[in-house]
Amino acid sequence: MLTQYETVFILTPVLSEDNAKSTINAYVELLKSQGAEIVHQEHWGLKNLRYQINKKTTGIYHLVEFKASGKAVANLEIAFRRDENVLRFLTIRLDKYAVKYNDDKRAGLVGRNKKVNLNKAEEVAA
Repeated sequence: MLTQYETVFILTPVLSEDNAKSTINAYVELLKSQGAEIVHQEHWGLKNLRYQINKKTTGIYHLVEFKASGKAVANLEIAFRRDENVLRFLTIRLDKYAVKYNDDKRAGLVGRNKKVNLNKAEEVAA
């Protein structure tokens, strides 16, 4: 049975945009080759770090949500540890509530980009 995971990783800011995209695609392809199903991806781009990592103050952030076995996650994390372009990474297993929240967030029902239901807004105003 496949479990749903979410991984955020930070790449070194010295990579060019093309190199960053190819590195991200390499990790996505690694997951796919391990039998993972990619659910969602978000490229957050270049952001400031809260503290310096390897004398870097910025990093390129990317999020991947996927369904995979534990072995695929282990192989992904080994690849992250071997790559000097990856500053940090974090992989979490999503429970059913987190999966529902992420689905609702993508649908615009919750979160920062919440879509306002115009019918309800009109009813309140009347």
